[in-house]
Amino acid sequence: MYKRILVPLEHSAYDEAILEHVRALATYCKAAVILIHVADGWAARNIHQLDLRESEEIQADRAYLEGIAAGLERDGFEADAILASGDPVREIAAAAAREGCDLIAMSTHGHRFFSDLFYGSVAESLRHRCTIPILLVRGSKMGKTAEYRAVS
Repeated sequence: MYKRILVPLEHSAYDEAILEHVRALATYCKAAVILIHVADGWAARNIHQLDLRESEEIQADRAYLEGIAAGLERDGFEADAILASGDPVREIAAAAAREGCDLIAMSTHGHRFFSDLFYGSVAESLRHRCTIPILLVRGSKMGKTAEYRAVS
């Protein structure tokens, strides 16, 4: 079914919901898990153009991703971690294509109309940009899985 699952993480409690689901799905499909976090702060967006050092935030993001990937590997999964910077939608879509992923699995906040109108939705934008299926798992601030929804 799925061979390579791309999992965008935001370094928050919402990540627990999708990681719980992806562990089960990857076990069932014997799929590799590719984690990605897109740092989109000022330093992250300008690190290459201005030849900046990695900020403490970027270093913390890298350690977080590598720690989760190491935990997945200890549990027998093939896992890799990608730390990107810039526009989350563009970077996630590019990573999915570059890594040969056949599913993007991500958590959502469950924002409603006004939040999505003002802040936009990475999931909604990816849905229009990508041709591979996107699995959305609604998370919560407490890290518990609330709801699953498949989008393609």
